[in-house]
Amino acid sequence: MTQLKALIRRLLQLGILGLFVGLLCWPFNLLDRWGDQLLELLPAFSGTPWRPLTLLLALAPLLVLPLLLVLQSRSFSRGKGSGIPQAMTSIEHPDQAGSLLGLLPTVQRLLLWGLATLSLMPLGREGPVVQVGATAAYWLRRRFPGWLRELNHADLLAVAGGAGLAGGFNTPLLGVVFVAEEFMGTFSVGLIWPALVIGALAAAFSSVVGEPEFALGMVGVAPPELSQLAWALPIGALAGGLGALFARLLLDATRRWRRIVQQQPLRFGLLLGSVLSVFLLISGGAAGCDGELLMTHMIEGGSPTNFLLPGLLGDLLTLVLRVVGPILALGAGIPGGLIDPSFTFGAVLGHSLGDTAMAAQLGLTLGMVAGLAGATQLPVLAVLFGVRMAGDQQLLPGLLLAAVIAAYVSRLVVAKPVYHALKDLADQPMPAAEPAL
Repeated sequence: MTQLKALIRRLLQLGILGLFVGLLCWPFNLLDRWGDQLLELLPAFSGTPWRPLTLLLALAPLLVLPLLLVLQSRSFSRGKGSGIPQAMTSIEHPDQAGSLLGLLPTVQRLLLWGLATLSLMPLGREGPVVQVGATAAYWLRRRFPGWLRELNHADLLAVAGGAGLAGGFNTPLLGVVFVAEEFMGTFSVGLIWPALVIGALAAAFSSVVGEPEFALGMVGVAPPELSQLAWALPIGALAGGLGALFARLLLDATRRWRRIVQQQPLRFGLLLGSVLSVFLLISGGAAGCDGELLMTHMIEGGSPTNFLLPGLLGDLLTLVLRVVGPILALGAGIPGGLIDPSFTFGAVLGHSLGDTAMAAQLGLTLGMVAGLAGATQLPVLAVLFGVRMAGDQQLLPGLLLAAVIAAYVSRLVVAKPVYHALKDLADQPMPAAEPAL
């Protein structure tokens, strides 16, 4: 009887934490949908010419990014950055959790990321929602010291951070894999079932408030396994290399821009914002937001990448913009994530390659997963994310091979996975100013 009561108590506590995480993720999901609704007004998706309202939307990064950098350099400094490096540091160094997690950093990150998203900047949301999940667990443990006492500090924050990912994308298994692949580096039996319970309930709440099961739609192809594997080889290698380049450039930008963003936020924000606005203008909007709307239109057979240039040239232009744009925003410390951006440029690359042999949908799906695996070096997470977001279980053989090849290629180019490298950068003190000449 005692063991049964203990089990019931633990399940109740896990359930409450999962629903709490799902509730905290809801504003991020809502703002993400609003951003896509605004983006859909732009010419690449609406099929209409530029109008005063849509031109104003395209100029939003120029107007908003300087404000965000000024806020980050002053009163909103605790909300800058992805959120995942902050959660990782809190797991490894409990004494720093008080300053990196909690209500103030969460609200600041929500406001900064929300303004950036509604300004159509090319940002994902996994960073903020992972930090929100860890914050939920940290707050409950501070308020109720015996909360889930079977889990130590690191394990509790890890499973809750993974649940944030589950709540942000309605993907419960993704949260479990993220805990194992990224946070803990191992599939611990003692963590899997708590992570499953918390992640499932966070995802269930996300689903109830409108996050769809297959957010991008259903990929309607089922080619033979040999065909999948044949395409997975080149797409895995190329998208993996592109993902590695993206990660390396993002790390370089983050490292080089830290001081200038702190010292000249207004001037640097105007520069970066003007570039992002130009990207929106020349792409008709295809370079905006996290990329989910672009991928949805491509899965449905649309061609939003052909706004300025036709065919392959349009794909190549969009590919460049979808790689560079997120680097500009994330490198400047704007809260966000790189899962959706890397998923998107992989999709554009794969779609372009596959289209040369009338296999555009197959190429798109393999490219999605390979781009993400190349950027993060997390092949299992990439496959699960692809299966959940696009409903492409029939492509599992090709997805597995493409993801493994992409992750391997990436490790040849980037020594440390990008989230760990970003954590190391966030933990470093601000570099000293260069002496005046």
